[in-house]
Amino acid sequence: MIAGLLRRLVESLLVLLLVAFASYALIGLMPGDPVDLMIAADPRLTSADVARLRALHGLDRPLLARFLDWLAAALAGDLGHSRLYGRPVAEVLPPRLAATALLMGTSLLLALAAAVPAGIRAALRPGGRFDVLAHLLAFAAFSLPSFWLAILLVILFSVVLGWLPPGGVPTGPAGLLDQLRHMVLPVLTLTLATFGVFFRFVRQAVAEVLAEPFVAAARAKGLSTRQLVRRHVLPVALPPVVTVTALHFGGLLSGALVVETVFAWPGTGRLLYEAILGNDFNLALAALLVATAATLLANLLADILHVRLDPRIRDAL
Repeated sequence: MIAGLLRRLVESLLVLLLVAFASYALIGLMPGDPVDLMIAADPRLTSADVARLRALHGLDRPLLARFLDWLAAALAGDLGHSRLYGRPVAEVLPPRLAATALLMGTSLLLALAAAVPAGIRAALRPGGRFDVLAHLLAFAAFSLPSFWLAILLVILFSVVLGWLPPGGVPTGPAGLLDQLRHMVLPVLTLTLATFGVFFRFVRQAVAEVLAEPFVAAARAKGLSTRQLVRRHVLPVALPPVVTVTALHFGGLLSGALVVETVFAWPGTGRLLYEAILGNDFNLALAALLVATAATLLANLLADILHVRLDPRIRDAL
């Protein structure tokens, strides 16, 4: 198992390295490098000035050489300077990461807390009223784009009812209640969008386990429904749900990018959006790599948890 985990860790690092190079190359192809911005700000610059500036910023060197220099600096903790914020990228990222982690973590826990019991109840009574209603809610939440769902929630709770702020964070001294009020709409948007996916997988996994012969044998022994689900169904049905949750983590990150932009939430997604629009290449590259690393880490943790839940795959890891 240890060898398998080490192999997965090496594979994740290689993927992160490839993504870093691809992102660096694609961002480098975008129009508006630092020298172009200087030319736009001062048309009096001559061709000799432009050549000197490109040499100063290393833009006259091959792409691979520039990437290796950036990688060496990044491994040493230097992610470059943010043009938008006038500070090192390493100082700009941490508070934004904390805000995104709070938003995503809360919505993920709420979605799982709602989807797991709902999926179990729907699978125990297929075709029943609860099953039909839960399927309709999951289908609607899954089908609506996150930005459209966010706009609908803002119109309902902020414009029509006036119960909640439409976005942003409290300015100045604010209590816990005020901070929670600003979190409600973005968390609710991500929770609803994620609930549909998790519910469908939980319901399908539990339904498949309930159709197995060993479940019929357990029923014949006189076990109650609660005992049957807790002892026999969940240990078999949960491992694939854990895998799906980890695979969906990347999609949750992209959804957070949209939701943070709509609600002006100061997280990594909005930071990436601002960095791309503002041609802040160092900040955009760092934010992309953080999102990639978080997705890879989630998949690695899912593999470890999968082994804990299902020891049969210990040798396959």
